[in-house]
Amino acid sequence: MLKKLLVALFAGLAFCASALAAVDLNTASQQQLEALNGIGPEKAKAIIEYRSKNGPFKTTEDVMKVPGIKEGTYAKIKAEVTVGGKAAAAPATKATPAPKASAPAKK
Repeated sequence: MLKKLLVALFAGLAFCASALAAVDLNTASQQQLEALNGIGPEKAKAIIEYRSKNGPFKTTEDVMKVPGIKEGTYAKIKAEVTVGGKAAAAPATKATPAPKASAPAKK
């Protein structure tokens, strides 16, 4: 009985871990892409065709260059996708230099 419970627990944890794993747009199979919210067979095929013709995606946002994938679809999948192991990041902002430390005043 305990063995069955442990096997069921392990299977449940493995399923949860795989559901949380990011899908790499550059290497994902059609099945993996179809598992994403808002990506069906046609969009998955279009992603694969696009990367075959144009090379790997440089950013996750580049998936919006694929015909049929716009901001709405991207918003649904951006937390679940990656390119080359890099998850989607917040837009870069211009860095401002840190203020220079002032020297102690001489007395």
